Amino acid sequence: MARENPTWGHRRIQGELARLGDTIAASTVWEILHAAGIDPAPRRTGPTWRQFLTAQAHAIIACDFLVVETVLLKGLYVLVFIEHGTRRSHLAGVTAHPTGAWMVQQARNLVMDVGDRIAELRFLIHDRDPLFTSAFREVFTAEGLRAITALPRTPRMNAICARVIGTLRRELLDGILILSERHLTFVLREYLIHYNGHRPHQSQYQRPRMPRRSPPAT
Repeated sequence: MARENPTWGHRRIQGELARLGDTIAASTVWEILHAAGIDPAPRRTGPTWRQFLTAQAHAIIACDFLVVETVLLKGLYVLVFIEHGTRRSHLAGVTAHPTGAWMVQQARNLVMDVGDRIAELRFLIHDRDPLFTSAFREVFTAEGLRAITALPRTPRMNAICARVIGTLRRELLDGILILSERHLTFVLREYLIHYNGHRPHQSQYQRPRMPRRSPPAT
């Protein structure tokens, strides 16, 4: 009970046991916890970032930029979103010149793409890039989301989105020459159909995020 509820102290556990009909002294609970190597006092600090992400995964969406160079060495910026709970990825947009207005429009497009599921989300994670303006965040705030900005030099705070970007590079972009913005948009959309509908995900027990048909019965 103490391991599953780290904020409970020995007196809270005593009360929960009493509700179940087990009469036991608070000092006895303290001794049992102490013998098991568990602090009898409740945890005074908040959960770790890893614990927070695990507990709130279903309510988190994150975004980050992927920078791609064409064969003519022209830099293109790709805005990618991923839903933590389902690992469903979204291609927000591709441009050579991202601006604040462009970012706001991509945020609106993403909200429309997510549809009714936006009501299930509570947090948006992004880094400190100046393109993530207050107007960009207000689009999500209006939908009930709270924007969380990653700390400087702390890539783990947005590790899941960074992992998706790494997957895009390894499985797609490292093996193809990009000709133009239109070409990049096309290949990314085609790959994300595969990523969301066919590619197995470890976090989903090696099942695709959106299987096109039910797996065969075992």
